[in-house]
Amino acid sequence: QVQLAESGGGLVQAGDSLRLSCAASGDKFILHTMGWFRQAPGKEREFVAILNWTGRTTRYADFVRGRFTISRDNAKNTVYLQMNNLKPEDTAVYYCAASFFGGDSELPRDFGSWGQGTQVTVFS
Repeated sequence: QVQLAESGGGLVQAGDSLRLSCAASGDKFILHTMGWFRQAPGKEREFVAILNWTGRTTRYADFVRGRFTISRDNAKNTVYLQMNNLKPEDTAVYYCAASFFGGDSELPRDFGSWGQGTQVTVFS
């Protein structure tokens, strides 16, 4: 298991950009599929993006494709979510998650480690 800590959230205007970071501690970060999820008030947690542990597969939710980019730096045990052209509907708590030897699942239940979340608020 890895321990995860997100940072980089904030209050921004529509059209602005943010980069979220997720620092991992523990063993074998390189063998973990990493994901970003988000949860808005009154809604269920939803998939945003994943980057497979092999580094060869990325997947995005339809509502962020073309605006968000997930990446990782294994030397720094960190995964990033670059968010461009933010919209008010992107307002949510964003969570980083890890799945040891994970595949391409977009389901929260397939991720065993979670961070505490970072708030992103986008105003128009």
